[in-house]
Amino acid sequence: MIKKTLLGDTGISVSPIGLGTVKFGRNQKINYPEAFSLPTDKEILVLLECAHELGINVLDTAPAYGISEERLGKLLGGERQNWVLCTKVGEEFINGESFFDFSADRVRTSVERSLKRLNTDYLDIVLVHSNGEDKKIIYQDAVFSTLNDLKKAGLIRAFGMSTKTIDGGLLAVDHSDVVMVTYNPAHTVEQSVIAHAKQKNKGVFIKKALASGHLEKIAGENPIQTAMQFIFREPGVSSIILGTLNPSHLKYNVQCAADALLAQNL
Repeated sequence: MIKKTLLGDTGISVSPIGLGTVKFGRNQKINYPEAFSLPTDKEILVLLECAHELGINVLDTAPAYGISEERLGKLLGGERQNWVLCTKVGEEFINGESFFDFSADRVRTSVERSLKRLNTDYLDIVLVHSNGEDKKIIYQDAVFSTLNDLKKAGLIRAFGMSTKTIDGGLLAVDHSDVVMVTYNPAHTVEQSVIAHAKQKNKGVFIKKALASGHLEKIAGENPIQTAMQFIFREPGVSSIILGTLNPSHLKYNVQCAADALLAQNL
């Protein structure tokens, strides 16, 4: 069982490992080393039960993850209270292609649809799914103000952005509750965003901690242990989002995280 921590100043407690669910609903144009089939409902339920037993409470999904949201909404059933649901706005994946729309109307529609798909009356966290133009989205689009209105209305508890640039990450820290950044032993340039978030007491999710399955080429014999130790040395990290369909892999990831946190006395 892994110890939970507060996600910045949101009041939301999160596990240091979160379960990414892109593989629950999409297997097209995914940057993983090997192709895979979508899991059955039974396989997802086994994985969710394993995650819960390990102390994981964060589930990360998105409209761009195919049918992930719908499957979670059906399979969580009466267990909604056990989970911190994080979804996204801005990106759609339709007929094998990504489309982006950060307009206020589209953001509201996307959140309302996610509520229905996930079979819930509130979303814990909503992140903007950036297309890489982080600064433009923050400065020129109404996405953060729209999400803030939805937060005030009680439909979401916290919001932020899954960023792709350093400047965008720093701005997201300044203007929202949570930032999701790429950080691993082979990609360290966004460390300044994590440090800024720590200073501002904002939440930090880490994506691509294992370089989408390619870390073995970079980190040597024990890539997961190496990555966990490296990432959790950063005190601003709230939770690492990892995607897997294998309960054994999930258990090993959590053990590596627990060992890394213990080494840091966290």
